[in-house]
Parts: sequence; C-alpha cells; structure tokens
Amino acid sequence: MYYDTIGLLPASTRSASSYRLYTEQALQRMLQIQTYREAGLPLETIQTLLASSTDSSVSVLERHLHDLNREMQRLRRQQQVIIRLLESPSALNNSRTMTKQRWVEMLRVAGLDETGMNKWHDEFEYRSPEAHQDFLESLGIEAEEIQMIRQMSRQ
Repeated sequence: MYYDTIGLLPASTRSASSYRLYTEQALQRMLQIQTYREAGLPLETIQTLLASSTDSSVSVLERHLHDLNREMQRLRRQQQVIIRLLESPSALNNSRTMTKQRWVEMLRVAGLDETGMNKWHDEFEYRSPEAHQDFLESLGIEAEEIQMIRQMSRQ
C-alpha cells in the first residue's frame, strides 16, 4: 500500500502470510486521511497535519480554504468571460450561473419589491459579508456596483 510506503499509514503488524494488519487507531487515521484528501490537500500536507497540533491544523486548513476561495473567484470570472464571448442564451442556461438580470427577475416573481431586495442584501451582508461578495461577483456585477451594494447594505 502506497500510504504505508510513504509512512502515512504504516501497518500495525503483518500476518503470517505477510498481509498488512491495521488496528482501530490506524482505521481512524485512514478516515482522517480520506477526509483531508476530500478537502483537496496533498499527501505531504496531510502527513504534516497528522503529526502536528490542532492549532497548526487550523492554520493550514484556513489557508487552504482561502486559496480555494480565490480559485473559485478566478474561475467565476473566467466563466463570465466565456458566457459573454459565446453571446448565446443557451450558454447561459447550461452554465450553472446566474446573471443579475435573471436574479432580479426571480426575486420580483417571488414578490420582492425594491425595499424587499434591499432588505435581502442587508441581511446577507450582515450574516455573511464574504459570501455576499462572492454571490455578487458570481452574478457578473462590476466591482464598483458591488462596492455600492455592500456599502448601502451596511447602513
């Protein structure tokens, strides 16, 4: 097993037929490794995390989350550029993206007027400012307008 070879999950013992045998503790370690892999962490980082304190684990995970957020922001910008280049309604419908226009239309159909939409933004900004920023960016709204919306939402 590769994890055994690199020292990430050494076998507890071996059977008479040379099969690797693992303890309950090793099983728990494997579950941790799987969780970290699902989070997208490389094996070297996982090895460091498993050997370090909780404080350094939190720091590594927060840094990885920050990196993921930046990457998602970059990918959303690329997605918006591609949609503009395609100039096709079907490209927008098949892209898993939302535009400002479509979002406002949906809110209006749901019964929100201008006051209701402003209250929605106020609450979003209050509860999760970074997610609010991400959401507005995902709609393809320009930075100046996002800044204005968020500023109004904070008042």
